[in-house]
Amino acid sequence: MLSAFWGHASAIAIASPVASIVGFQGDRTTIRRPTYGEMKFVEVVEKHRKMPTFPQSFPMNGGDGPHSYLHNSSYQKVAIDGAKERTREAILEKLDLELLNRNSDANILRIADFGCSIGPNTFDVVQNIIDTVKQKHLKKETHIGAPLEFQVSFNDQPNNDFNTLFRTQPLFSRREYLSVGVPGSFHGRVLPKNSLHIGHTSYTLHWLSTVPKHVCDKKSPALNKSYIQCNNLVDEVTKAYKIQFKKDIGGFLEARAEELVSGGLMILSGQCLPNGIPKALTCQGVVIDMIGDCLMDMAKLGITSKEKIEHFSLPTYIPHISEFKANIEQNENFTIETMEEISHPMDYMPLTNGFITSMFRAILNTIIEEHFGDGVVNELFDRLAKKLDKYPINFRRCKKYVNYFIVLKRK
Repeated sequence: MLSAFWGHASAIAIASPVASIVGFQGDRTTIRRPTYGEMKFVEVVEKHRKMPTFPQSFPMNGGDGPHSYLHNSSYQKVAIDGAKERTREAILEKLDLELLNRNSDANILRIADFGCSIGPNTFDVVQNIIDTVKQKHLKKETHIGAPLEFQVSFNDQPNNDFNTLFRTQPLFSRREYLSVGVPGSFHGRVLPKNSLHIGHTSYTLHWLSTVPKHVCDKKSPALNKSYIQCNNLVDEVTKAYKIQFKKDIGGFLEARAEELVSGGLMILSGQCLPNGIPKALTCQGVVIDMIGDCLMDMAKLGITSKEKIEHFSLPTYIPHISEFKANIEQNENFTIETMEEISHPMDYMPLTNGFITSMFRAILNTIIEEHFGDGVVNELFDRLAKKLDKYPINFRRCKKYVNYFIVLKRK
């Protein structure tokens, strides 16, 4: 089935596989991406030196227009709604409200949604957590200290559309909690140590902090020449992505371990591949390979270039479920309170070609525009829509993802 995991996630940070050209205008320094010709010239001149990289981030498509993530994230919302009851049960059973700092003047419970993107999904998640905590608080036999207050940190990459996020925040929620925007990659620490009581992330952990460097290197056996994703069909490419994923999931968990107080909860949901199944056999894998085919068609017409395509690979990796669980279990900072496989409510529902095209455009618009230029996006997704009409996806034959729901407690 097409993946909910594309969704809630947000912005991704990757490192450019090519050098940047630096210019000077008065007292200002400007940085731009080189043309392909400039890139080849630098490669020849500095072939014995390591090429510098510059961090970049590519959020979901911002604003509130027809191609925005705001209006094209209903598939992800269904997945998040499907985990609501499990989230409530986890908080009611696993959260100890005594972990609040009783020495302060106020009982403040701090929540963070990592990879929040733009609403409304993140607001629904947060409201569900707050309603559940309030319910648990009311059941206590005694109430010690000041009334319970909530502070919520909405985290995503710095160029996430935080303006749209907070502009679309429901009015009633502004009376429920204090909101804080926290720009920064969740692969590192973004909050003070021992400051967080409940962390949450949904369908985000497949985004990597960077594209594995070898997959865009023409001299490497891991060159992802024929594809724009890791679809598990090229062993060396899969190995490079697997190494990067292990590093990134480890960094995510280490950062959350520093931020969470002892006894705090970290709630994770997302998608994995069934063991032994390549991504190429899933509906999402099919769609992304179709997008790659469309790019190649455009290269033949001179709209883009084959070289640009060979230097482009998505910074996403879907691990197999056993691989993902092993990475979670290796972290010694948490106890695993819950680890279960769940189903997406729309797993067996065929999606329209228009729905598929709009969803993938909202997710990939920014990263494609950054790499291929302003004039490519409209043409690319027009071609995708036509290709989907010509070669409809057989949803019955596509392999389904494994959805997971995990609750970790900080030791």
